[in-house]
Amino acid sequence: MNRSLLDSLRKGGFIFYSRHGEANVGRDLSNLNFQNCLTQRNLSEKGRREAIYYGDILRYLRIPIKYPVASSPFCRTIETAQLAFGSGNVQVDPFWVDVYRLTGNLPSGDKQRILNGLQSVLELKPEEGRNNIIIAHSFPKGIGLGQIPNMGTVIVKPSGIGNGYEVFGQLFLSDLSKLGC
Repeated sequence: MNRSLLDSLRKGGFIFYSRHGEANVGRDLSNLNFQNCLTQRNLSEKGRREAIYYGDILRYLRIPIKYPVASSPFCRTIETAQLAFGSGNVQVDPFWVDVYRLTGNLPSGDKQRILNGLQSVLELKPEEGRNNIIIAHSFPKGIGLGQIPNMGTVIVKPSGIGNGYEVFGQLFLSDLSKLGC
């Protein structure tokens, strides 16, 4: 990571699409219930540390964030967002469940509807001088923003509604910590 990238991120105007921290506790059951974390995979202790570190490093680097941050309704994404940015700074958005569903066997019409919705979200420019944060899920290989590792972040530069977006880069936690040096 270089200084010019950090300077760009500090000016705002990006969307940070981040996958939740490591989640290897439990499993997503067929009777998954968003109000019952026992029916879902949840963050491990490592995942919790990753989430805390992610928020700490963004603050340390003085990267401006628009609050509230968006989160999928899964317990692992909400907990990641709350640990990183504070429980009062998270807004759950059910749309991100659809992104999670892309990993399943969906009819092509459903898949296209989800990808069109994703396109609309990623085209929306953030408030001047801020960056939007989304804590959600990885994508299947070659779909959407592609595969994202635990606490990996895809940096998106929106061009405005109907004008597309550019994937500016992908960052890992180790990349963010190098920026602080």
